[in-house]
Amino acid sequence: MPQPCHVVVLISGAGGNLQALLDSLDTTHPARIQAVISNRADAYGLQRAQAAGIATRVLAHTDFDGREAFDAALIEQIDAFTPDLVVLAGFMRILTPAFVRHYRGRLLNIHPSLLPRHKGLHTHQRALEAGDTEHGCSVHFVTEELDGGPLVVQAVIPVQVDETATDLAQRVHEQEHRIYPLAVRWFAEGRLRLTPQGVMLDGQPLPATGHLIRT
Repeated sequence: MPQPCHVVVLISGAGGNLQALLDSLDTTHPARIQAVISNRADAYGLQRAQAAGIATRVLAHTDFDGREAFDAALIEQIDAFTPDLVVLAGFMRILTPAFVRHYRGRLLNIHPSLLPRHKGLHTHQRALEAGDTEHGCSVHFVTEELDGGPLVVQAVIPVQVDETATDLAQRVHEQEHRIYPLAVRWFAEGRLRLTPQGVMLDGQPLPATGHLIRT
């Protein structure tokens, strides 16, 4: 049997994507979540992790003098679990370049838009205001460019007439819970890698859009 892929998940809130990852970990899955770390002690995702028997840690960013000091301490916490992969699951912190470089090629994020459109916050309202006919979510490797790393997989949904931002957010969340576990599984199986030539899946380069899934 190959060695399992050790994963550390970073959260700040409810942990919906964390739960989707936990639910995907059947006996055939090569990933093992070693720890869930939050910058907020009241993050509900910590309770989800504890219920699944997973170690949890809290590292409050407010206890540190600046992002660099916090990220340095966070690296220490993460590396204590010797992860092969670090998963950002609603971790509401802008990471320093030093942190991103430390985990280059083994740091994944999910963003609620079809990148490169609508980087940053309030993506669903912005998609509606822009008159977009399609919206969705994107899993990408993290680089020093905010929401700008190479794309792995995107789920595309049609924007419906008279849809509200809340409606759209709910439908996008459902797709997040599909594609994030998929990307983590690809990585854990050794199928997904970030190389100097770009993102490779099964030894083949992915297009700039990543692997597209339309619903």
